[in-house]
Amino acid sequence: MNLDRRKFLTLSALTGIISATPSPVRALTLPEPSPKARLRLSCQDSVAPGKTIAEKLDFLEANGFEAFEPHGKDLPNIADELQKALQGRKIKVGVVCGGMQGCLISDQEEERRKGMESLKEVLTAAGALGATGVIMVPARPNQTKLGHWEARELLVKVLPELCDHAQKAGLHLLLEPLNRRECHFLRQVADGAAICRDVDHPGIRVMGDFWHMTWEETSDMAAFIAGGQYLRHVHIASRKNRKMPGEDAGDNYVDGFKGLKLIGYQDFISFECGLKGERSNALIAAVKLLREQWESA
Repeated sequence: MNLDRRKFLTLSALTGIISATPSPVRALTLPEPSPKARLRLSCQDSVAPGKTIAEKLDFLEANGFEAFEPHGKDLPNIADELQKALQGRKIKVGVVCGGMQGCLISDQEEERRKGMESLKEVLTAAGALGATGVIMVPARPNQTKLGHWEARELLVKVLPELCDHAQKAGLHLLLEPLNRRECHFLRQVADGAAICRDVDHPGIRVMGDFWHMTWEETSDMAAFIAGGQYLRHVHIASRKNRKMPGEDAGDNYVDGFKGLKLIGYQDFISFECGLKGERSNALIAAVKLLREQWESA
């Protein structure tokens, strides 16, 4: 049997996933047939150039961005300004980044309650703005003394209540895997997809972040294939120093883009990064790089 290079890479990635992950993750399959993937760009508030929200949206809209990503902790203060600035525009709020206080898998009940209540508030506010999701990190370093499996069981137990709230607000709660320096729990996209499967609720999904994946994944393509039907958001930054894509020598996202194309990815790829150069020029150059690499994937 003859295989072209694309099919060979696909089979290799799938073989890697099956051999490297527990049996429950093997159930993840590619949609048949996969819809044609789209490169839809988004940008975080702190990355976009401009002094006001309107100026930021003007720049992003002019350069082909489809979405704007505010931070959850700022949402109560900027919601009215953002709502007014979005009127009459094609660009919209995509995903809201974070904003939860406390920790859902803390060994302290008060911290768990704080996490639940604050996250519900962010979900409600984000839903009112038409967002597609809210990003949540289950635990940062030193936020819990629970062991991995105990923490996982607790997370699966508490998530349905939040998923119900997210669904009523019209969006998804998004689990974000981080690298091992920033968390001890949930570091790979496949882990997040497995939690989504175990929770088994339409309100919970997972995201991937090229920066964190640099340190935790052996293959960007395989990671996104493992996310499969549960993958709903992607963050992007340079591969070595978390600056603007293209500002580190050799920045390459083609392998990941191949994975996104194979699963028919329809959601946003959002800039979450610092920068070395002048903000406007660096962002324009990064967009050009991503479009070129997307076409070559």
